[in-house]
Amino acid sequence: MSLLVQKFGGTSVGSIERIEVIADKLAGFRDKGHELVIVVSAMSGETNRLIGLARELQEQPSAREMDVLVSTGEQVTTALLCMALHKRGYAAKSYNGAQVRILTDSAHSKARIKEIDDKAIHADLKAGNIVVVAGFQGVDENGNITTLGRGGSDTTAVALAAALKADECQIYTDVDGVYTTDPRVVDGAKRLDRITFEEMLEMASLGSKVLQIRAVEFAGKYKVPLRVLSSFTEGPGTLITLEENAKMEAPVVSGIAFNRDEAKLTVIGIPDTPGVAAHILGPISEANIEVDVIVQNVADDKTTDLTFTVHRDDMLKAEKILLSLAKELGVREVRTNDKIAKVSVVGVGMRSHAGIAAKMFSALADLSINIQLITTSEIKISVVVEEKFLELAVRGLHSAFGLDEAK
Repeated sequence: MSLLVQKFGGTSVGSIERIEVIADKLAGFRDKGHELVIVVSAMSGETNRLIGLARELQEQPSAREMDVLVSTGEQVTTALLCMALHKRGYAAKSYNGAQVRILTDSAHSKARIKEIDDKAIHADLKAGNIVVVAGFQGVDENGNITTLGRGGSDTTAVALAAALKADECQIYTDVDGVYTTDPRVVDGAKRLDRITFEEMLEMASLGSKVLQIRAVEFAGKYKVPLRVLSSFTEGPGTLITLEENAKMEAPVVSGIAFNRDEAKLTVIGIPDTPGVAAHILGPISEANIEVDVIVQNVADDKTTDLTFTVHRDDMLKAEKILLSLAKELGVREVRTNDKIAKVSVVGVGMRSHAGIAAKMFSALADLSINIQLITTSEIKISVVVEEKFLELAVRGLHSAFGLDEAK
């Protein structure tokens, strides 16, 4: 008998019919003797509907009241799922974030979990209940409802699994696992049997939408075995685990990640003096704009060019800041480009294998794809290319690294 924390997303519980299917699935697990803590999202489309109602009343509603409003979507699902389980003769009890007491900080709409009181859940499990918890929400020290941000139900599930010392945290989605790349881009993409936390963290940060990055960070920190499964088809899914538990011979490259939401800014003719990069990037950071790739080139005339990438939605905001600094710094020109994309190869095996960068660059050269920027870490290499070449690059790299034949 295992203690399982299972999370079902919005599409998995998107209708009464889907909730009935999930209830049947949970009944099967309970019949096998498993203890179950279920985390649910709002029914698909419900959060957007609630946000739309708020915007009809006020363009910028208060963050506190928005959290009160949108947290109700998950509470509806918890009650409906418990009713479906009761109908099948299974004891079940629902909890919202405040009732569990998922204690968070007070950052409305992007709160972070501080601690979880697991006493009531343990008591209910001991009494034979299936416990159903509303994802995406908690409560601060003053009793205010808080939400964890989009996709926060993944984080709720992992945090509960850590607090309860669950045997496994299972994330049920509309895909049947983590793939070598997006199957919509590459027909030959393969489901991975397992992937390390480090690789999954890189994949999530580089554009893979399978799991919320905060949930992966949490799972890695607290060593929670994490599995991605499909709500719609049976299968083993993908296990996200510690590297030492993986196969002895890890593949050199596990996957190809990509992100279309990139924009590039270049500041030309900056005086090459100490502290100038900080003087430029400091105001960008203060404006809550996240900078990704940074490249600096020094010219013979004692000037330098600084290029960096940001999320595409932040490009105009960043450009405005740079233009305001241009006169003060004596900058010749500020250029922007929002027709770029980032492609990355990821794999823990890269630590012990030379020549990955050369192979990547050669594969792109064979496709006549020019590389604009490069950044690396211990287990990833990312390049920025023209957006129009993105899918060609992903397909080419997927083939070059033998991922079409991945097992």
